[in-house]
Amino acid sequence: MTTRERIHRRSRRAALAVAGALAASLMAVPAAQAEAPVACPAELDGKAVCHTGQDANGAYYAIAVPKNWNGSLVMHAHGGPDLGEASDPARSLEDLGRWSVMVKEGYAWAGSSYRRGGYGTRMAAEDTENLRRLFVSEFGKPKKTYVHGQSWGGNVAAKVAEVYGTKKGRYDGVLLTNGVLGGGSRGYDYRVDLRVVYQYYCQNHPRPTEQQYPLWQGLRPGSTMTSAGLRARLQECTGFESAPEARTALQQRNLDDILAVTGIPERTLESHLRFATFTFRDIVSTRLGGRNPFSNVGVRYSGSHDDKALNAGVERFSADPTAKRDLSYDSDLTGKVSIPVLTMHAIDDPTAFIEHESAYRDSLKGAGRDRYLVQTFTKETEHSALSDAEYANSIAALNKWVRTGHKPDARSIAANCAAFDKTYGTGCFYDSRFRPDSYASHVRPRPGGLHWPAMTAAQEKSWSRIDGVGIAP
Repeated sequence: MTTRERIHRRSRRAALAVAGALAASLMAVPAAQAEAPVACPAELDGKAVCHTGQDANGAYYAIAVPKNWNGSLVMHAHGGPDLGEASDPARSLEDLGRWSVMVKEGYAWAGSSYRRGGYGTRMAAEDTENLRRLFVSEFGKPKKTYVHGQSWGGNVAAKVAEVYGTKKGRYDGVLLTNGVLGGGSRGYDYRVDLRVVYQYYCQNHPRPTEQQYPLWQGLRPGSTMTSAGLRARLQECTGFESAPEARTALQQRNLDDILAVTGIPERTLESHLRFATFTFRDIVSTRLGGRNPFSNVGVRYSGSHDDKALNAGVERFSADPTAKRDLSYDSDLTGKVSIPVLTMHAIDDPTAFIEHESAYRDSLKGAGRDRYLVQTFTKETEHSALSDAEYANSIAALNKWVRTGHKPDARSIAANCAAFDKTYGTGCFYDSRFRPDSYASHVRPRPGGLHWPAMTAAQEKSWSRIDGVGIAP
């Protein structure tokens, strides 16, 4: 009896999903290590067969096959990156529940938690591809295979498309939602700016009495600072957790200046500062061996109550060329895609600003591949989740595009959403007339940073010949 037959028999007995160990991988794909029967997330109870496992690289994963499977597969790339050292066994199951709409629409779904925490875009793309191969070895090749990524997962999924998504290859289409599409070498410049501007005004990260370190490190190696400790310092300086009337005059001015100069919304100030602290430490100290990939030389900051003093006093630094190259090779996008790519992005996304879409559009245009791109925008204000009706509509639009070869436009996609909202009732918020401004309109460009893609296909090919280039898995 095959694994699939055992799964189906058990699902009939228990009305919940369990699965045995998956078969060995194809070629160099890691094999599943252990059987881990699980119930589907509550959102899919009785609707699908779900199971988990861990591959030989240590990456936990979750797979769901709906009872009304349409024969096609959605590979999911999660956001973050999470900073735990090991793979998180709960992450892929949580994401399955969060994007259960894909399974409800009839698609099989598979998501990897990646082999470790911390930064590594190519590693995450490889783990996603490994899981796809594992799925094929167990269930056979799907009729169509799509890759979906949200947030940093959008960067990962876009990298999957470039590395593994050749025409008539392993993937047929790409769905990117609220994606971080500016890549690593430019996509975090606004957080570099936040880190230095915050320190100029607050002088408590680090304090003058504490061990000093260059701010591009995010946080010095060995520091025991926690998220709670960082929050307390942010509150001390800006009173961001207090009602405006409870802040001191200095706190209010500090907060106003930081927000005005960086363009970061107040509601996500803390999360951006956490990234510019803990994730920067991971990138610099753990992944790049202490080398600095960031620069703010030539940047003029404006919008404060005293721009002259700010620009004279803010910390400045230049990137180590090899560190910038390695971060670029790992995460920047060449725009060289050859399969349909559909994006959906909340116009008021407070985390991955809408101008990331401009960076991606210009990257594909610079590579001569923008004919493969359709972008849609919604009047939503969240980053982590959009309307289920819109997700269902998006995967349907991508699927139709792939199957028929007829490229849709934003207007037709928006018009079709109402049919899905009859099922999900979560609303359709498309603005088919919206076009985002350039990336440089929101994020101050560094010298030479106005042209896209940030890494050309020729650079990628040249760098790939360098021993040890990029970020190690």
